[in-house]
Amino acid sequence: MENEGADRRKKGYILMRTIMDYGMGIIIFGFGIFFLLAPRLGIGFQIENFYRYCFGGLCLIYGGWRVYRGYKKNYFH
Repeated sequence: MENEGADRRKKGYILMRTIMDYGMGIIIFGFGIFFLLAPRLGIGFQIENFYRYCFGGLCLIYGGWRVYRGYKKNYFH
């Protein structure tokens, strides 16, 4: 009986973390695309293109990592 409650809590935690990882990954990945395509969208920034590209690339990498981590669901290993 106690084991069932622990399993339900563990599954609930995994579901919550998976949804959070997918959601944050998509948002961060979207920011990366936004920063890379900002001049084509008519949005100007007060930073140099090199730093904008670096930040956009880092956002793409980290957003992809968050989505991958949500896909793997490897939270307890």
